[in-house]
Amino acid sequence: MFEAVSGVLITLCVLPFLPFILVYLVGWLRKESKPSSFQRAMDFTTPFLIFSVSALYNYVFSSSFGFYLLLLILFILVGLLGSAQSRKRGRIQPEKLIKGFWRLSFLLLAPCYVLLIGIGFITYIVNS
Repeated sequence: MFEAVSGVLITLCVLPFLPFILVYLVGWLRKESKPSSFQRAMDFTTPFLIFSVSALYNYVFSSSFGFYLLLLILFILVGLLGSAQSRKRGRIQPEKLIKGFWRLSFLLLAPCYVLLIGIGFITYIVNS
């Protein structure tokens, strides 16, 4: 049982676009609106992108610092978003801050994933 669950999680981390497509299709089949299906798919895919981008960073740059660097960048991002929200509204709304941070993380990590996959593929071909 544990092996099956870990196999599924590893697959979803290696291919983070797969859970995005699955969640979006489930929302589409349930007749949800396109924006809400897309947002739910973004929310579900973000943790898989975090792990896959950090692993790809470690592979491409022969490092073990990828996860910590990504966490540092994400913490800086949430701080900047909180500061902007405080300046604009005069106070911080935690639920909106977390939702905005989570979705902005997806929008930043998706291109990083594509870029690192391309670099990793080229590196693998050159080294073979």
